[in-house]
Amino acid sequence: MSKREKLITRLLSRPNDFTFDELTTLLGFFQFKQVNLGKTSGSRVAFSNGEGDFIRFHKPHPRNILKPYQVVDIITALQERGLL
Repeated sequence: MSKREKLITRLLSRPNDFTFDELTTLLGFFQFKQVNLGKTSGSRVAFSNGEGDFIRFHKPHPRNILKPYQVVDIITALQERGLL
């Protein structure tokens, strides 16, 4: 099983310890790159695929672990785009 497949399987299992770094890697497999929202964006982050499609959410802090609702939101966003 490839790293991509392992991350997808892990995400779909809705773990309580899915990290922002794992998410960044996973979205990179789908050609999404993190974009800078400017100085006033605070903890908000956006990932773009370069075609005007964005996935936005709040970056977890102080720990690097996504909240359960964020994992569900990411799964939904990827399913709506036909990527999962």
